[in-house]
Parts: sequence; structure tokens; C-alpha cells
Amino acid sequence: MSNDPVITSYAQAPARTVTVGGVTYAYRELGPKGGIPVVFFVHLAATLDNWDPRIVDPIAQNRHVITFDQRGVGASTGKVADTLEETADHAYEFIAALGFEKIDVFSFSMGGMIAQDLIVKHPDLVRKLVLTGTGPRGGKDMDKVVGVTYYDILRATLTRSDPKEFLFFNRDAAGKAAGKAFVKRLQERTVDRDEEISLKALRTQLKAIQEFGRSAPSDLSTFTQPTLIANGDHDRMVPTVLSEDLHRRIKGSELIIYPDSGHGGVFQYHEQFAPLAAAFLAD
Repeated sequence: MSNDPVITSYAQAPARTVTVGGVTYAYRELGPKGGIPVVFFVHLAATLDNWDPRIVDPIAQNRHVITFDQRGVGASTGKVADTLEETADHAYEFIAALGFEKIDVFSFSMGGMIAQDLIVKHPDLVRKLVLTGTGPRGGKDMDKVVGVTYYDILRATLTRSDPKEFLFFNRDAAGKAAGKAFVKRLQERTVDRDEEISLKALRTQLKAIQEFGRSAPSDLSTFTQPTLIANGDHDRMVPTVLSEDLHRRIKGSELIIYPDSGHGGVFQYHEQFAPLAAAFLAD
């Protein structure tokens, strides 16, 4: 073990890269090393800079945390995959390149879809699973995410806001305040920030989510790992009923639905959710 101080603040997490099969994956790591890492699977259009430090930091107090950019996103090279199944293959390639045979997963939105596809193919890889703001393959109305996304990007442009304020949070007083606070927290890292996603990469991801939503469901009854599912009660992007659907399909899973909140319910209620997630992921 090295004598270097353990970094538990995502704003200070060092940027690293690993190259496999001609593709360089950008990632950050923090928390004490050793044991099973918690790998974070990020949402649509997101880069390394899109994780809420109020969620990451409490988990990194006691766990080795890894966040990464998928192929063709942020500082990772290569091209964004056309399907989420292929994206899961790339995630597996990245995890294997780091030498891990067992991981825990924290996922949000599209990241949760990718995590499900990963477990379907590699059932023994994931020990514990956190699924937030997401739904199952073939989930009802999931393919509508494309229309909602473009509509909210337009609304955000017209009001000079961050699209996430519209996509992740309700437009009531509490939701607006939570959205602004969330976007501000994403700016806490001031050095070595990631590159924004390209419009082409965003469109490819949206098509992949649409295909995921219109596909035949995966058999999630085979999932045996402890699973925590969370969402807000008014998710416009990935309808809240899909979190309930996941809960029904994954035996023994826990479900938390936060009141008066949307797609980013876990970020709006980070003070309640972060300790819960950290406790759930504790060894």
C-alpha cells in the first residue's frame, strides 16, 4: 500500500487513462484502494464532470470509487456505440483492463440500462447494484426520452439555463432551487475538467436508448445481487413506473421513491440518499 493520502473528494480526484484494443478510456478514481471497487455508470450526454460530488464523496469515504467516460465521450477515444448492449461490452473491456473481476455498480439513468446489459452477459461480475432514475429493457414509454430531451434542451436554451435543470428536476420552487444547486455542485472541480460531449455522440446515445426501450425485455429474474432502486415520483425522462417495474423484476430488490421530485430525485434528496447508498454498498 502506498503512503499517499487518500483522496475522498471528487473535485480533487486524479484523472487517469487506460488503453485497451487501441481505445483510451478516461477515468477518475478516489477513496481507499483495495477490495471491490464501486464503478459509476453515468447518464445520457454525461462526462466525468457530471457526477454529483454529494453522492460520490460519501461513498468514497470507505470505498474505492471509479468513474469513467464511455468510448467516444469526453476524454475517451473511439466512437460511441450504436447500441447499449455494445456499450456494456465496452464497459466490460474497461473494467477488465483495470484488472477487476468483481465490482459494485452505482448507476444513473442510461448508466443503469448499460449496467443491466452488462450483468445479463456477465452475471458474476457485479456483487451489489444501485439503479437510479432508470428502467428495464423494453420498458413502457422509455423510447419517448428522445422527444422529452430535445424539448427540454430547447426550453433550457430559451431561458439560458442548463438542460439538466429541466430534465432532472420539477419546475416548482423546490425543484428549481434543487436544479440550480445541483448544477452549481457540478462546477466544484475547477482543474483538469473533461471535454463536453459532441452533438453527434449525444444523438447516437439517444438512438441507442430508443432501441433499448423498443426491444424485447431482458430476463432480470436471473439477477441475484442485492439491488437498490431509487427515483423521484415524477420522472419525465424515464417514467417512475419503470423503477417500480425493475423492483418487481429483480427479486429481493429495495425501492425508494422520493416525493415531489423528478429524474434527479436522488440528487435533490442527496442528504437522505447518499448515506443510504453508502450503507448499502458498505462491505
